[in-house]
Amino acid sequence: QVQPVESGGGLVQAGGSLRLSCAPSGRTGSSYAMGWFRQAPGKEREFVARISWSGGSTYYADSVKGRFTISRDNGKNTVYLQMNSLKPEDTAVYYCAAALYGPPGGTRVADFDYWGQGTQVTVSS
Repeated sequence: QVQPVESGGGLVQAGGSLRLSCAPSGRTGSSYAMGWFRQAPGKEREFVARISWSGGSTYYADSVKGRFTISRDNGKNTVYLQMNSLKPEDTAVYYCAAALYGPPGGTRVADFDYWGQGTQVTVSS
């Protein structure tokens, strides 16, 4: 099993930046993709970004392209989500997830196997 643990959420003004971190524990030595999703109140969980094990492939939702950057440091066993130019509509609980068995490049909730507890990001206008 893999247990992702998120950190770095908080309150920020519109136009500001935050960096989320995710340190998955458990199944070390295995290679797997990681992703970020978010869920706003009353809405379904939606894809934000995904990164392959090597970091060579990244995928983004259209709503965050050019503003968010996903990266990983396998030496530190950590995945990051750098969020710039934040907007009030980015307010949500952000979840880190690990994809061990799903298809390459998958961006659906069902394509990820293990999930963190989430971290709140609030962007004030």
